[in-house]
Parts: sequence; C-alpha cells; structure tokens
Amino acid sequence: MLEYRYDTQLLIEGENLDVDGVRAHFDEAFQGDSTIIVGDEELMKIHYHTNKPWEILEYCSTLGEIFDIVVEDMQRQSEGKQG
Repeated sequence: MLEYRYDTQLLIEGENLDVDGVRAHFDEAFQGDSTIIVGDEELMKIHYHTNKPWEILEYCSTLGEIFDIVVEDMQRQSEGKQG
C-alpha cells in the first residue's frame, strides 16, 4: 500500500501568486510528498501526492482560478486498474 495514494495536479491562474509562500504552506499544512510547485506571479503548476486531494483543491481555489485538475489514484494504478 502506498503512503500517499493520490497524485494531485492542477494549474492556478491569478495575480501576485507567491510560489515560495505556497510551497511553505504545503510543507506546514499538508501531509504528502513529491511536491513540485513552479510558476510565476500569474500562473502556477502544482503536483503533489496526498491522501486528501480535496484539501489541496480547497486551498488552491483561494489563490486564484484552478483548472486542468487531475487526481489519479496511484493505488489502483499499481494494481493494474484504471486510476
């Protein structure tokens, strides 16, 4: 069984986005791994493995418009099932 089941990816479009601040918030507020947060003040891409993807989506929606949302169940994928 995987420690963190869901691969969560999304884009955020907004104003004055702070990549370092978002990364720090993830480190403090969420449990997960494989953190990738890149972008600039207007567009940010997030990739994160977690057991609670809804918390990630809820937080990110406060930063700007979220889109291209992908949540894949890596446990199902490792069992050869559709993710």
